[in-house]
Amino acid sequence: GVPCVIDCPLGPALLFVKTSQGEEEGRRFYACSACRDRKDCNFFQWEDEKVSETRLAAREEYNRNHQPPFTHRQNVERYKNFVLLPLSKRRFCQECQQLLLPAEWEKHLDHQFLCDISTAQLKSPSQLLYPLENKKTNAQYLFADRSCQFLLDLIIDLGFRRVLSVGTPRLHEMIQSKASQEDFRVRSLLLDIDFRYSQFYTEDEFCHYNMFNHYFFGGEAARETCRKFLYQDSGERVIMVTDPPFGGLVEALASSFKKLMAMWKETEKEGHNNQEMPVFWIFPYFFESRILEFFPSFSMMDYQVDYDNHALYKHGKTGRRQSPVRIFTNLTPSMIVLPVEEGYRFCTICQRYVSSGNQHCEICNSCTSKDGRRWKHCVLCKKCVKPSWFHCNNCNCCALQNHTCEKTDAVCFVCGKAGHKRSTCPSLSHT
Repeated sequence: GVPCVIDCPLGPALLFVKTSQGEEEGRRFYACSACRDRKDCNFFQWEDEKVSETRLAAREEYNRNHQPPFTHRQNVERYKNFVLLPLSKRRFCQECQQLLLPAEWEKHLDHQFLCDISTAQLKSPSQLLYPLENKKTNAQYLFADRSCQFLLDLIIDLGFRRVLSVGTPRLHEMIQSKASQEDFRVRSLLLDIDFRYSQFYTEDEFCHYNMFNHYFFGGEAARETCRKFLYQDSGERVIMVTDPPFGGLVEALASSFKKLMAMWKETEKEGHNNQEMPVFWIFPYFFESRILEFFPSFSMMDYQVDYDNHALYKHGKTGRRQSPVRIFTNLTPSMIVLPVEEGYRFCTICQRYVSSGNQHCEICNSCTSKDGRRWKHCVLCKKCVKPSWFHCNNCNCCALQNHTCEKTDAVCFVCGKAGHKRSTCPSLSHT
């Protein structure tokens, strides 16, 4: 039959529901927690399906074959040897994304490789490795230096000394590179699904982790590393900073983050009963309602986070060019000071920093813009809307001027009832 934990190479699978038009109850199935695309991981199994011994054995064999060529410990040893090599013998295979020791050169003869890998390059692995740009699984869009430096300065100003970097290799790297400075006291632990980082960081600096199912690939030892890191020694405050793939399921992510927050709480000494571990969750503003559904204590900051290798998410001056990525946090908004020179100002009524185009609306009694442009209040909708929207009497709400009106008799594709769209259908079970 079905084993208790159903695994693919990326750890325990998640249970989903497939609903067809007009069906009340969907059929449940297991699929890879991290890959939404079958091309990346073709794991699929109906919940009620009986799996033969042969298929189980084949699956275990497949999972074994899809493990990385070296363990983390072996990679740490290899790194020690690599660093001892003269510059002329330091090679990195671009095809295998691997640091090469001279004895391995022969195997990689027909591959492209980089030579003379400097210490500076080894300290910036996110620049050496190819970004995995599969939007849904890895989506390694890396913070632009400006945003990374801003985040680090903010963390330091807020008095945090430890950063749990969940899927934020650039931030981890920036912290690690400053670690040798005498007056720099911040430490970071990187949790990331990209095992390539194990070539550059020790087992105390990196844990191979899947944030969609809270799975530590290194088992109990890695979990213990994380637990130890979260234990606040001599008042060293911890903050978790996470930058998940934007195509990821908010629900699965929230579940993992709650588990990490619970792990922090368990390590706490008495007296922290009602507190939550401080968090910066970096995500697009249009997910605000989803995030607040799982974390009512969070609020969204106006700061625009930029990425190096993402054409759309760069700091722009106008309209659509602006990055939609924001910081969601459970810290008091007034504590998050945003740079005035980048066009942020403090609203004394809202008690938070907002972008300069975000005007305070007297009727809503808040700074309502989400995208950096000045929004306008619609009396009929009883809220502020984007400047390009107009009130449509057919739809009874604001929309773009050339939108297609929702027909009043339109029915939901999932359950066949009127009054809502497929995305908000009550019969759609969540993951």
